[in-house]
Amino acid sequence: MSCAAAFSLSARAAVSVRVATPSTPKRATVATTPVAGLTPKQSRRVKRHTKIRSKVNGTPDRPRISVYRSNQHTYVQVIDDENQKTLLAIGTMSKNVKEVVGGEEWKSKTVDAAREVGKQLGEACVAKGIKSAVFDRGGFVYHGRVKAVADACRDAGVEF
Repeated sequence: MSCAAAFSLSARAAVSVRVATPSTPKRATVATTPVAGLTPKQSRRVKRHTKIRSKVNGTPDRPRISVYRSNQHTYVQVIDDENQKTLLAIGTMSKNVKEVVGGEEWKSKTVDAAREVGKQLGEACVAKGIKSAVFDRGGFVYHGRVKAVADACRDAGVEF
């Protein structure tokens, strides 16, 4: 008998033994890879945002202006929820905003930078023919940078 035949017979025998014996139930294992969770503060904001989104909806005639404020930047989008399209997007990372505000890192955190984002967003909305919109503060307090974006957008000619 050849060596390959002997190997295959023993392999078959080992497989039949493994299949024939009942498997022991496995214990639940704890994941070893770290999974990023939300902090309590972030989870409260997400909860507020979910409540807001249940009431605020953008249409083609009156799209939704959504604001996101990170520690470093402010981002704004104009969204048509019925067609699931983002019509406009601008933030403090935009080239036009950086030209006005300045390129230094700390200047994008300011209320003045958020005001410039709102101003440019309002001008772009008017240029696209968007006269009215609904404002989605994204679960953030209507204060500081969020309020600056809304006020500047209103001053540019968009109604909320």
